[in-house]
Amino acid sequence: MRRIVITGPAPVQILDVTGPLEVFGSAPGYEVVLATPENDGVLRTHRGVSLTGAVPLSALADTTIDTLMIAGGLGAESGIYDEGYLQWIADAAGRSRRVASICTGAFLLAAAGLLDGRQAVTHWAFCDRLAREFPKVEVLRDPIYLRDMARDGDGHGGGVPIYTSAGITAGIDLSLAMVEEDHGHAVALEVARMLVMFLVRPGGQAQFSHMLSHQAGDSLPLRELQVWMLEHLRDHLTVELLAERIGMSARHFTRVCLRETGMNPGQFVDRMRVEAAQRMMDSSAMGLKGIADACGFQSADSMRRTFLREIGVTAGEYARRFTRREIQSTD
Repeated sequence: MRRIVITGPAPVQILDVTGPLEVFGSAPGYEVVLATPENDGVLRTHRGVSLTGAVPLSALADTTIDTLMIAGGLGAESGIYDEGYLQWIADAAGRSRRVASICTGAFLLAAAGLLDGRQAVTHWAFCDRLAREFPKVEVLRDPIYLRDMARDGDGHGGGVPIYTSAGITAGIDLSLAMVEEDHGHAVALEVARMLVMFLVRPGGQAQFSHMLSHQAGDSLPLRELQVWMLEHLRDHLTVELLAERIGMSARHFTRVCLRETGMNPGQFVDRMRVEAAQRMMDSSAMGLKGIADACGFQSADSMRRTFLREIGVTAGEYARRFTRREIQSTD
C-alpha cells in the first residue's frame, strides 16, 4: 500500500488538497493521509472549511512515505514559515519516494531547500515572485506540471524526484500522471473517467490554456479569450465575435493574434478544435462524428480535413496511430 501524505500550511487552498485526495482515493493501492502542522487533527482551508481527521506531523515522524505532497494557499503565500515545519518537510522528503507541491506549495519546498538547483513551476501569478525570492530555483512559467530529478556532478540522475505543479486544478493533472506512472494508462484513464475529466492536460502546455500548444504570448486578454473559447468551441467563432469579446476591432484583433500566436484567427480556432478533439479521442467513448460535433466542426469530414491541414494526418489516422483505444472511424 503506497502512503500518500498531503499537508500544507494553514489556511490551505481546499482544492489543492481535495483534488489529489479524490484522485488517489479513487485509484487502487493507496493510503491517503492528511497531515496538519497543528495538534488538533484539523487542516484548515482558505474557504472556512476545516478538514478533520488529519494527523499531526509528530505522528509521522518516522513513517516511510511514498509521496509527500505540499499544498499551497494563503499559508504558503504569506512568506512567513515556521522553521520547525520546514525542517519536518525536509526530513520527510528524505524518507519519501517522491515529493510534490501543488500550486504555491512550491514556496515551502523552496524555503526548505529542496528546490535548489531544480526546475520548478507554480501558479502563473507567483512565478516571478518564486524566482525572485529563491534565485537558486530555475522557475519555468508555462508547464502545468513538471518532474525534476536531482543530478550529480556527472549529470546523472540521483536523489528524490520532485514534482511541482501550476495553479490549483493542476494538482489533479499531476496526481493523475502519478497514478499512470504507478499503475499504467488504463487505471489512470478509468480514474479520470470516474471524475468526468480528461486524463491528459499535457505538462508541456501553458497554464492559461487547457490545451493549446501555441500560446498567446504576453497578452493577458488573449490568454483569457482562449479559456472562453474552450468553453464555446461549438459556437460560430468568427473574427468579429472574437474581436468583440476581447474588446478590439476585427483588424486589430487579427494583428494581435498573428503577433502573439503566429496564427490568424481562423487558424487559431482550428488549432484549438483539433487539440480538443485529440484529447477527446483518448479520453471519451464517442466516435468521430460525436467528437466533431462536440469540438465545433461542421462535420466529421470537416474535422478530417482540418486534422490533415493542421497536423498532417486525418482524424481517423490520428485515432488509429496515437490513441490507446478503438474508436469508430469514418476515414
